[in-house]
Amino acid sequence: MDAPDTSKQIVRVTIFNQSYAVSTSGDPRDTEALAQEIDDLMSSIARRAGNLDSTRTAVLACLHLADRLRTAERKLETLQQSVNHKTRDFAMLLDQAFLSPEGD
Repeated sequence: MDAPDTSKQIVRVTIFNQSYAVSTSGDPRDTEALAQEIDDLMSSIARRAGNLDSTRTAVLACLHLADRLRTAERKLETLQQSVNHKTRDFAMLLDQAFLSPEGD
């Protein structure tokens, strides 16, 4: 069995007018796309908030992303609970179908 490819590549990205060399084991285009999203978010925050330094802009971007993550985690938890509930319902229906006498 072949070992998974864990080779890393260095990707150069620019976020909020700062260049970074980021190591990634995934598709470099994914890293570039994420960096572009962060750059867009920080630029949007800076435009709306006015005269903020880069650190404050980054903290506000982190808060925004943390909020998005929490929302996604809550939705995932709700979906998981729904799937678990439906799975139990289907299992009960199957049990009833197999346990009921023939001809019912």
